Amino acid sequence: MMNGFGMGGMGLTWILWVLVIAGVVLLAVVLVKAFTHNGDSNATTGGHGPRRTGAGHTDARELLRERYARGEISTEEYQERRRNLEEGDRRPPGRPPR
Repeated sequence: MMNGFGMGGMGLTWILWVLVIAGVVLLAVVLVKAFTHNGDSNATTGGHGPRRTGAGHTDARELLRERYARGEISTEEYQERRRNLEEGDRRPPGRPPR
């Protein structure tokens, strides 16, 4: 009996193995992408995310500008927070904010 595959039950076996190999390759690609993520936000957001400085810290001024541009905060709140950031830059290290 040929089962319509020309090689008996062997035809189904070949299809199964092709699917298994494709699954293993797909799994390998997903694992490599998951474990080689370098922490750069621009790589994951298509270059439109907040800028990173130093060891992965978001630049606060850039984030503030983006929130203001999106309309999440008012002009008054933007100006107040910007002043607070500037005062923080002038404050000596170790001194708590007012």
